[in-house]
Amino acid sequence: MANFNVRVYGLLINEQQQVLVSDEYIRGGYYTKFPGGGLEFGEGTRDCLVREFMEEMNLTVRVKDHIYTTDFFQMSAFKPTDQIISIYYTVEALEAITVPLRDTPFTFDEEQLLAYETRKEIESFRFIDWDNFSSSSVTLPIDKVVADLVKNRQFDN
Repeated sequence: MANFNVRVYGLLINEQQQVLVSDEYIRGGYYTKFPGGGLEFGEGTRDCLVREFMEEMNLTVRVKDHIYTTDFFQMSAFKPTDQIISIYYTVEALEAITVPLRDTPFTFDEEQLLAYETRKEIESFRFIDWDNFSSSSVTLPIDKVVADLVKNRQFDN
């Protein structure tokens, strides 16, 4: 049976004009994407994004402007019976980021690598300078569309 999988992502641009991305190792594949995740039943999209930032980064954010909602068919990379619908917002950090920020993609510590054995996914975070940020900075097809939109419109955050 075909299902819809609704995902909600946040674009966080810091004061140095750097874009936050999540480098994830999921089921043997490497993905660079915007922070966020799956909408849970009974949850609004903005509430989902606040929850996801708290779960992934222990970070309180304020959800700001809607950027984009998927307007084309995208099959899930992990579940071919699912159609992905992604919703993107700008977000603002309401406190300092306390999770380790990496300088290079896919840098995981030993604790994360051990956790991968049971969870089959791990992630780390880093900022990309605005001048170096583009659609090639992210992996997922919908994220690429959003990266191009953001670069062309230069959303203020």
